[in-house]
Amino acid sequence: MGRTLQNTMINLGLQNACDEAIYQLGLDMEELEEIEEDAGLGNGGLGRLAACFLDSMATLGLAAYGYGIRYEYGIFNQKIRDGWQVEEADDWLRHGNPWEKARPEYMLPVHFYGRVEHTATGAKWVDTQVVLALPYDTPVPGYMNNTVNTMRLWSARAPNDFNLRDFNVGDYIQAVLDRNLAENISRVLYPNDNFFEGKELRLKQEYFVVAATLQDIIRRFKASKFGSTDSVRTVFDSFPDQVAIQLNDTHPAMAIPELMRIFVDIEKLPWNKAWDITKRTFAYTNHTVLPEALERWPVDLVEKLLPRHLQIIYEINQRHLDHIASLFPNDVDRLRRMSLIEEGGTKRINMAHLCIVGSHAVNGVAKIHSEIVKTQVFEDFAALEPEKFQNKTNGITPRRWLLLCNPGLAELIAEKIGEDYVRDLSQLTKLHEFVDDDVFIREVAKVKQENKVKFALYLEKEYKVKINPSSMFDVHVKRIHEYKRQLMNCLHIITMYNRIRRDPAKLFVPRTVIIGGKAAPGYHMAKMIIKLINAVAHVVNNDPVVGSKLKAIFLENYRVSLAEKVIPATDLSEQISTAGTEASGTGNMKFMLNGALTIGTMDGANVEMAEEAGEENLFIFGMRVEDVTELDRKGYNAQEYYDRLPELKQAIDQIKSGFFSPKEPDLFKDVVNMLFHHDRFKVFADYEAYVKCQEKVSELYLNSKAWTKMVIRNIAAAGKFSSDRTIKEYARDIWHVEPSDLKIPPPNEPRDAMEDKTPNGTAA
Repeated sequence: MGRTLQNTMINLGLQNACDEAIYQLGLDMEELEEIEEDAGLGNGGLGRLAACFLDSMATLGLAAYGYGIRYEYGIFNQKIRDGWQVEEADDWLRHGNPWEKARPEYMLPVHFYGRVEHTATGAKWVDTQVVLALPYDTPVPGYMNNTVNTMRLWSARAPNDFNLRDFNVGDYIQAVLDRNLAENISRVLYPNDNFFEGKELRLKQEYFVVAATLQDIIRRFKASKFGSTDSVRTVFDSFPDQVAIQLNDTHPAMAIPELMRIFVDIEKLPWNKAWDITKRTFAYTNHTVLPEALERWPVDLVEKLLPRHLQIIYEINQRHLDHIASLFPNDVDRLRRMSLIEEGGTKRINMAHLCIVGSHAVNGVAKIHSEIVKTQVFEDFAALEPEKFQNKTNGITPRRWLLLCNPGLAELIAEKIGEDYVRDLSQLTKLHEFVDDDVFIREVAKVKQENKVKFALYLEKEYKVKINPSSMFDVHVKRIHEYKRQLMNCLHIITMYNRIRRDPAKLFVPRTVIIGGKAAPGYHMAKMIIKLINAVAHVVNNDPVVGSKLKAIFLENYRVSLAEKVIPATDLSEQISTAGTEASGTGNMKFMLNGALTIGTMDGANVEMAEEAGEENLFIFGMRVEDVTELDRKGYNAQEYYDRLPELKQAIDQIKSGFFSPKEPDLFKDVVNMLFHHDRFKVFADYEAYVKCQEKVSELYLNSKAWTKMVIRNIAAAGKFSSDRTIKEYARDIWHVEPSDLKIPPPNEPRDAMEDKTPNGTAA
């Protein structure tokens, strides 16, 4: 979620008033804003997307809730010591959180372990261990519409008798200490991005958030009348018409068997009816195609922790397979591929399959990604129910990612096309009229330069490196992962360094290369990549021959509040994943909106950015999805690129020989070995095209006017990538609700005064 203060002031239209008031108190608003801790309650793009979606849902007047876990410790703070990533606990709550309100009156029990008894009246889950879920509510204000939605985060609490009844031996002290076991559930966020870690505590977290949330939803459903005459609703026929639940990846997949358990075991609905309601309630968003990221929970772990849910999953699977078998008799292989249970070695539950079978809609998050989901990853399912599969291209909220972080540019745009674009980003196309307006070109360049000077001062203060603010700011910030190919960027830095050394007198467009991001603590290769980037930066930044022509900086502890500083100052945005691996990317959209040009592969949303702006206005290079497939078929041989490309050979030899690690010449042998023998993401295959494309970037950068015109064309084409547009599509195509642009009257205005302003005289 990042920080909340400035975002709230902007959405309530109070920023100028607050700035003025604070100034009159002799305080500095910016200093005050810097004190707030980021709420880092997720990993990378998936968590940030949810935050943008909450902003859009409130802005569009949708009655929506965001549910999650109130982690006591969020995503770790990253320190760089001697070039290595070191993790520190993110104690973000140590000074309290003024934005949240605990709601103990809505506390709910969540059950674990125990066993199942089958009785005449149905299955009973008994002898369970209970953990309480205490909700904390954070307001989510819409933009200038007086709508405030809620983000409800659950915190785990031990009940008072927790473990005490098990300790009849009188070990009361131990029993009280053991309360920690329950409360550990919401202690810390697992810091993996695009990687599945099958830990028991993680499964507990996933079930905890789901079980508490579903009880909350059903309580609200029963309490609201929706035209029903019952004092408390007991009929669930209208449930899918009143409730839509969107599963953000497979992490909340246990919601499907949990809702079935509630309907069948507690509400006593017949299976078929319960299943029909469940399917019509859920929809599933897939966020990754990387096999190591797909959740597959071991059956024996689920059986121990959630015995009744395993029975329900088996029942769902049996009926699902019976259906497949009736359509494709004797196709055993298809049954195996489509089963929710993977046999072979440890039996595992394929959570993505569970989500697809238990939902009425499945979507990817960019056109190309949704196509891969349909034709490759879940091909059998899409063949069976093609109408279930959709695309919903991701977006970003223009409130945080333009108004808040880049007020200079936001103001400039408003002067040209009015302020309405903030709620309707498609209006940015009006900027096409000003592409040849010399005054506007100069103003856009001036805003960028001011942002760069400001960020350069920040970097000098934090990193003690002298930055040339007129150099090109070449930025690559995102989670550190092999598929995002920070290594390819690193090889380009080495290549530029070698070129300057070879011919110091030759004209070289000065660059400041900024790379940032966190590596999952258990991801050895990602941590080696960080160390390598820092080692290369150390050599480059201290070489007098290079001087101010080239600087490389690794940004420590990349997070939302740092993104808000670096993105507006960026000239070149690096989006260089191997084609077919990045589901969408949303950083790419933030850079585009803030006047950076993109160097990238035809992957994720880059494809649609090129479509909107014209491919000639991005720097597109490298293999397409079909080229990668072809190379896989033929067999990727890294050695042949190394033998054929002298500059690549030189860079790799330097890494291998210890040129960047003289005290430990063998330090990077794992990295080199991976690049030659286990590189699933084919860095060498795209290296040559990447370096050539970077030369085109430098050439254009020399022509400031031509560069800025391309920037304006990109900003003008960024309208599609608003999360408002994304959410409107979810609302219409999946949830079947209509967004409302009605402004609720402010609390100080009497309601009846508003009645005249609404259509047909009905109060909003």
